Amino acid sequence: MKGRIHSIETFGALDGPGIRFVLFMQGCALQCQYCHNPDSWDTTIGRKVEVEELLSEIEPYLHYYRSSGGGITVTGGEPTLQAAFLARLFKEIKKRWGLHTTLDTSGFCEPSHLKGLMEGTDLVLLDLKQINPEKHLLLTGQSNERILQFAESLSKIHKPVWIRHVLVPGLTDDYADLFELGRFIGGLSNVERIEILPYHRMGVYKWQQMNKTYPLEGIESPTDQEVERARAIIELGRG
Repeated sequence: MKGRIHSIETFGALDGPGIRFVLFMQGCALQCQYCHNPDSWDTTIGRKVEVEELLSEIEPYLHYYRSSGGGITVTGGEPTLQAAFLARLFKEIKKRWGLHTTLDTSGFCEPSHLKGLMEGTDLVLLDLKQINPEKHLLLTGQSNERILQFAESLSKIHKPVWIRHVLVPGLTDDYADLFELGRFIGGLSNVERIEILPYHRMGVYKWQQMNKTYPLEGIESPTDQEVERARAIIELGRG
């Protein structure tokens, strides 16, 4: 069994606790307007690898991951599209080294397909992009129904979750939407942290290289005050 990967980062510090090996998988069913890796959407390209190849790339850095309380984070693209491959990878990582494992996902997947993967996953970073169904469809090209069902399934099995929400001025910062997002999160029993991620333009050059029209041209990153406002509204809705 082989997986398709987009890229790797050996000293990640933003995607879970400690220093982490970050594995970017290839392929995504969403096409978010603010995506900074649009080159990761295509499921037919990317570097094909076996589990053993990835283990050999992780091993030289084990000291840093262990000493910092870190581990491995798999992100994308959308990693759950390759759930069976990642289940094998996480199983081997646990068996050999006992490292902390994190899955960074949009949640656009069927929970029934992920049993094996969840067994080897310590933490899920769940990106809730937009709670409003119509706005989510416009933002990503897909419904959020499956995503919200996935979030609820994680709560039922008490899988630790960090919720992430990308704050885009004019798109994901509406008071009513943020309050409703907080209300939804408040109904989950497994949320350890909520992260408000400010929208940034660092991936615009990739859209240009791919001759794609960047849909958010002219939108700037939110201010610190806008981020804190969003956090406060979500907490208010969460109760």
